[in-house]
Amino acid sequence: MTQSSGANAHASPTSQRRSGSIVLARHGRPDTDKSHWVDSKGYYKWWCGYDESGLDLSSPPPQNLLEVAKNAQHIFASDLRRSQETAAAVANGKPVEYDPVFTEAPLPPPPFPSFIRMRPPHWDIWSRSLWWLGYTGGFESRASAEIRAFAAVDKIDPLARAGDNVLVCAHGWFNRMMRPALVANGWNCVYDGRDDYWSFRRYERADGH
Repeated sequence: MTQSSGANAHASPTSQRRSGSIVLARHGRPDTDKSHWVDSKGYYKWWCGYDESGLDLSSPPPQNLLEVAKNAQHIFASDLRRSQETAAAVANGKPVEYDPVFTEAPLPPPPFPSFIRMRPPHWDIWSRSLWWLGYTGGFESRASAEIRAFAAVDKIDPLARAGDNVLVCAHGWFNRMMRPALVANGWNCVYDGRDDYWSFRRYERADGH
């Protein structure tokens, strides 16, 4: 009995430490114009410009996300500019790690004839729906993106299990794709801020460990 008590007394602090949290945030509002009517080729050009665009400076980060960043020991962002500027806007000088594993799932332009013209948000719906059903247009497939989502979770899961809070500033759709991997690893969504710009979801472990 004495030996058993001694072993417990010398257990490492890490083994007694509660898990931290994982927060997946969507980037802020990009500085882009979504009002133009374009065909499929025009949509591709628009999307390339979207990936190169920064944030709309008239849309600052909300206080609740600033608090999340303040309490985070690790902040990550994807390799896209809007994600990186989002992380920089909330990090307040903290280091940010950029990693393409967190980048958005692709939106391949649907192979529609040129007389079909829509605004970019409507193209987004068609593109995402067809991509989800298997159309790739030469871009990353849904199956590959799902594998990448599990790899993304594998990167942050050990940090949060060790007791640190993790903030990922990434993208609306890919953040959703990470959810099954988080759930499979024992993480539960305890706050759902939906999918607006600057919104986020918080995940914690039910057992605390």
